Amino acid sequence: MSSSKPLFEPEKLRILLIGAGGREHALAWKLTQSPRVDQIFVAPGNGGTLFGDKTVSVAIPAEDFDALVAFAVRSNVNLVIPGPEQPLVDGIETVFRHVGIPVFGPSQRAAAMEGSKAFSKDFMARHNIPTAEYRNFTDHAAAVEYVKSINHPVVLKASGLAAGKGVIIPNSTEEALAGLNDIMVSKEFGDAGSEVVVEEFMTGQELSILAFSDGYTALALPAAQDHKRIGEGDTGLNTGGMGTYSPAPVATKEIEAEIMRKIVQPTIDGMRKDGIPFIGMLFTGIMLTPQGPKVLEYNVRFGDPETQSLMALLSDDTDLAELMLACIERRLDCVKFEMKKQAAVTVVLAAKGYPGSYPKGDVITFDALPENVWIFHAGTKANPSGQILTNGGRVLAVTAVAPTLKEAQALAYKGVDCVHFEGKTFRRDIAYKAFLEQEQSQPQGMTYASAGVSIDAGNALVDRIKPMVKATKRIGTDSIIGGFGGLFDLKAAGFKDPILVAGTDGVGTKLKIAQTYGKHDTIGIDLVAMSVNDLVVQGAEPLFFLDYYACGHLDVDTAADVVKGVAAGCVESGCALVGGETAEMPSLYEGEDYDVAGFAVGAVERELVLPQPSIAPGDVLLGIASSGVHSNGFSLVRKIVSAHGYDYSSPVPYAPSKTLGDELLEPTTIYVKQLLPAIRQGAIKGLSHITGGGFTENIPRVLPKGVGCYVDAGSFNFLPVFRWLMKLGRVDPNEMARTFNCGIGMVVVVAREQADAVEQLLRESGKADVFRIGETVAGEGCEMRNLDAWVQASQQ
Repeated sequence: MSSSKPLFEPEKLRILLIGAGGREHALAWKLTQSPRVDQIFVAPGNGGTLFGDKTVSVAIPAEDFDALVAFAVRSNVNLVIPGPEQPLVDGIETVFRHVGIPVFGPSQRAAAMEGSKAFSKDFMARHNIPTAEYRNFTDHAAAVEYVKSINHPVVLKASGLAAGKGVIIPNSTEEALAGLNDIMVSKEFGDAGSEVVVEEFMTGQELSILAFSDGYTALALPAAQDHKRIGEGDTGLNTGGMGTYSPAPVATKEIEAEIMRKIVQPTIDGMRKDGIPFIGMLFTGIMLTPQGPKVLEYNVRFGDPETQSLMALLSDDTDLAELMLACIERRLDCVKFEMKKQAAVTVVLAAKGYPGSYPKGDVITFDALPENVWIFHAGTKANPSGQILTNGGRVLAVTAVAPTLKEAQALAYKGVDCVHFEGKTFRRDIAYKAFLEQEQSQPQGMTYASAGVSIDAGNALVDRIKPMVKATKRIGTDSIIGGFGGLFDLKAAGFKDPILVAGTDGVGTKLKIAQTYGKHDTIGIDLVAMSVNDLVVQGAEPLFFLDYYACGHLDVDTAADVVKGVAAGCVESGCALVGGETAEMPSLYEGEDYDVAGFAVGAVERELVLPQPSIAPGDVLLGIASSGVHSNGFSLVRKIVSAHGYDYSSPVPYAPSKTLGDELLEPTTIYVKQLLPAIRQGAIKGLSHITGGGFTENIPRVLPKGVGCYVDAGSFNFLPVFRWLMKLGRVDPNEMARTFNCGIGMVVVVAREQADAVEQLLRESGKADVFRIGETVAGEGCEMRNLDAWVQASQQ
C-alpha cells in the first residue's frame, strides 16, 4: 500500500520581512497563517509586529544591508521579503542572492521600473504598452522649450525616487516652467530631479492593479482604489494614502481582462524579452481614460494601504508564503490562488497635523474589535511598559471584510471607533466613489434628488440667507430675493447723468484653502471685494451685486457661510445683494468642492469717469495698504506651503497666535468708502486695483500712452506674509512684484499739488494706511525700484 506522506518534507521558512509600515504588518499577519512559516523577523518593524506567535521585530534599519545580511545568515533566514521600494532599487536582491538567500522581489535592473520613470516610459514605448505621451529631459533648457511648444496640460515627474513627492501637476504653462525650475535647477527633490519626465495629463478614474509574477505568469489581485487626499471628497493635501477598497466596481470583468491583456502581461513578457525578468509583486497604477486603460506608473512592490485590503481578501486556504516561493521558483502557474467572494475596506488613522508636522508619543488604546475587522500598525511603537504609542504620520489601518462593499465600509468604521488616541484623524468617506458608481447603475425611477440635486436643500438655503440679504438694502432697491430678477431705481439713488459700470470676478484657488481648512465665512467678502474694487477704479459707486454658487453637493451650512460673507461685503461696499444662483451639479464637482463667482453693477456721473485723460508725467502715486494676500497668487502660495509640508492649522511662524489658514484667508480689503469722497471731489486722476499681475501689470493699465511710472518698494510696509512667502519659496523680488500686491491693494494717481490733500482725505475716509509710493514718468510700463528692501526684509 502506498503512503500519502510526501517524499520530501517542505523546508520550514524563516523569513526576514523588511519595513516598518502597515503594509509590512499586513504581510506578516497573512504569512503567519502559513503552516510552512516558522518565524518572521520584521526589520525594523513597528508596535504591531512585536506581538504574535511567529513575529519578532528586529531593530535594523531597512537601508543597512550589511547588518541585515549578517542577521539573516546568523538566524538561518531562508526567504527575504522587502516591503518598501528603496531597498529594491538599491539592489538588495543582489546582495542576498550573493549569500544564497532568495528574495521575493525584482533584481536591481528590474526595479528600475519604479526607480526611474524615464526608464519605465521608454520601456512602455518600446513594447507598445498604452500610457500618456511623454518626453524625457536631462537638460533644463530643452525641457523648457518643449513645454513652451505644446498646447496640452502636462504632468512633471522627477525620474528618480522622491519619497512619493516627485510629481507636479501644473495648471498653466507658467506653472509648468516654474515646476521644471524647481525640479531641475533648485533640486527640490534632490538627485531624483536630475532627469525629468514631461508627460500628457490624463483624466479618468485611477486603479491599483497588483499582480504576482514569476517572470512568465502574472496573477492579479482584485482592482483596488486608493484615496490619496487627506480630506473628504478628495480634498486637501496629498498623503501616502488614507484608505482603500477592493474590488473596485468601476473595474468590471471586461476592464480587468483588458488591463491584463494589454498592460500587465505585455509588461511581464517585455521585461523577460529585455533580459530583466520580473520576479515579485508588480503594482501598476492605471488611469481609465476615455481611450481605454493607460499606465500611470509602475511600482515594484506591494502598495500601502492597498495591501491591507488585499491580504484580507486572500482566501483562507491561499498560502501567501507558497505564492511568493512559486514566484521565485518560476512555478506560479502551479500554485493555489483564490480570493474571497467578498469586499474589503481599509481606513487609515493618522496623527493630527498629517501630512504636515504631527506629534509622536500619544498613547493608543483599543476596544474589542468586531468579527472580521483587523488593525494593522504603521507609525506605532511600544514603550517599555508595553503601551502602544503613536510614532508616525499614518498610525494605523483598520481593515474590514464583508459580503458587500457597503457592509465592509460600515464594519470598518465600527472598527475605527474601537481605536483611541489624541488627535485621531481619518476620512469618513472611504469607498464613496464606488457607491457613486453603484447608484448610477441602478435601473430605478429617476428623480432630481436621485440625480444628486436637492430642491429641499436649496429652499432651506434661501430661507437661511433671507435675513442676511435684507441687511444689504440701500436706496434704489428693496433687497428682497426670490423673484426672477433684481430691480434697481437709478433715479431714486440720486444719479443725474450716470454711466453704468459692470464687473465680474471670482476668488481663484483661495477657495481650496477655505475648503481644506473648513472656514467659509470670509470667502464671500473676497468675492464682493474683487468686483466692487474694480468698479470704483472707474469712479463708480457700486449699486448692486449678484452671486453664483456652484457645487456637487449642496451643504446648506457651508453655502450659508459663504453668503454671510457676501452680505457682509455688500454692506461694507454700500451695494445691495439683489439676487443670485445656486447650482448643484454632482457631475461637475466632487465631494464638498464648490466654486463662486460675483457680478457687480455700479454707476458714475459722466464727468467723473476714471481714469481721467489728464494723467501726465510728474503725477504722484499713492498706495493704500492691503490686508494681506487678498485673492490673487494663491496657486503659488499653495505650492510654497505644500512644498514645505505646512498644514493650514499650523501656527504662523511670524505670528504664532494665528494659524496659517486664518492668515491666508484674511479677507480682501474693500476700498469703496475710502475712495468715493475723493472721487466725488474730482481729486483723483486714476486708480489701479493691484490684483493678479501685481504692480507691473496693473498700474500701466490706467496710464495713457507715453506715460509710465516707478514704484519705490521701500516706501511702504512689505507685509510679513509676503516676507515669509518670498523667503520660503525663494521667490525673486521681481516675481513678487508681478504676482502679489505685496502690501498695497490700491494705487491712486493724483496731481502733485493735490497729493497732500488727497492723502489726508483718504486717511480720514478709511482705516487702511496710505503711503506715497512713486510717480508717473515719461515712457511706458512700471519700474520697480529699491527691491533690495524686500530682500532685506525677508531675511529678518
